[in-house]
Amino acid sequence: MPKLPHPSARPTLRTVPSLYYEQAAFFVLSNSPPVYPMPPSTNLPESALPEASTSTQTSPASRITDQDRYSRQILFPGIGLSGQQLLASSHVAIIGCGATGAAAASLLARAGVGTLTLIDRDFVEPSNLQRQILFDESDALQSLPKAEAARRKIALFNSSIAVIPHIADLVPANIHQLLAPAHLVLDATDNFETRYLLNDYAVQQSKPWIYAAAIGAYAATMNILPQPDPANSLQVAYSPTACLACIFPKPPSGPVETCDTAGILSTAVNLAASLQVTEALKLLTGQSHLMRRTLLSFDLWNPEGQATLAHSEINTASPHPDCTVCGQRLFTHLAGEGRPHITLCGRNSVQIHEHHRPVDFAAMRARLAPHGVVRFNDLLLRFERPPHTLTLFSDGRAIIQGTTDVTLARSLYARFIGS
Repeated sequence: MPKLPHPSARPTLRTVPSLYYEQAAFFVLSNSPPVYPMPPSTNLPESALPEASTSTQTSPASRITDQDRYSRQILFPGIGLSGQQLLASSHVAIIGCGATGAAAASLLARAGVGTLTLIDRDFVEPSNLQRQILFDESDALQSLPKAEAARRKIALFNSSIAVIPHIADLVPANIHQLLAPAHLVLDATDNFETRYLLNDYAVQQSKPWIYAAAIGAYAATMNILPQPDPANSLQVAYSPTACLACIFPKPPSGPVETCDTAGILSTAVNLAASLQVTEALKLLTGQSHLMRRTLLSFDLWNPEGQATLAHSEINTASPHPDCTVCGQRLFTHLAGEGRPHITLCGRNSVQIHEHHRPVDFAAMRARLAPHGVVRFNDLLLRFERPPHTLTLFSDGRAIIQGTTDVTLARSLYARFIGS
């Protein structure tokens, strides 16, 4: 996942005050638990917690109740029974089911968030298994789409929630349809193009989202709370923060580091996801006043000073008045201005998403079999013709591996799939 560029001079860089560490040390020495605020009451009885889904053939005696499942989380005063009920009625969309997205989806599912929408354009590969915790070797060998593989794994440990997978690239044409039902959006994508699109959409629709990134040993998160919609009486009230464009007015230009070039530690991924999901739980339980208002980053490998954890925080407490997105409300990414139909997709690959048409995989296999090795399932088709591999999805989108040459990728698509 690319690292954000160094921000403009707008925000100020600061480290966490030493008082924070003094308080933490006092807690450890005194062994006195801190006092946590309570979530707002839902005025619902304990029976309002949803029961486990009956979709599986199990007897009532063997069914896991939500009271049992979430008992330890309910004991935490910051959640409690009322908070658990709020989580059960919440809907979170996660963009990207790779390393950060898989970890966030697992945490939210185990916490009892009632509905998860998972959006991912990619499929599981062996190189994912080192850090993408929802996938196993079988998923990689079958090249399962990540959104569907994640749905299947979540169902194994929490069948009481709804998981809606979308094997799709988030673009201006589908973002409203895919994200409209969600109360909150978590960013787990691997490219700035999608992040700036999400920022445009979130500001326009007054929908909160949480940025997260991890690369190498670096992890970062930021809460983005757009100006609430005064016409929406059901929306949680909060003071708006800076948006992504307030802090980084322009996407980075030129080459940027990715997991394919700089590598990635699974510990950095899980830290980013844990911080992101903790902030999400605050919002979903009606405690937005507790949410952090900084861009927080950590370097887990290289200490600073006297071997302390390298970290920084950038103030994001309020929108920038001159921001083109939340200030001037110019949504160029949402309008699709300058958006390419063919993009580099990491790991020596090119994605082609200019063709939107249904694909008959059986007919396509018969057509491609004389030219190479073809495998397919209900979700995708893989065509191997060394040194290239073409993965075709049911909507006509394709990922061509083995090249970063856009012209060559377009030629291969036209030759074997059709223009």
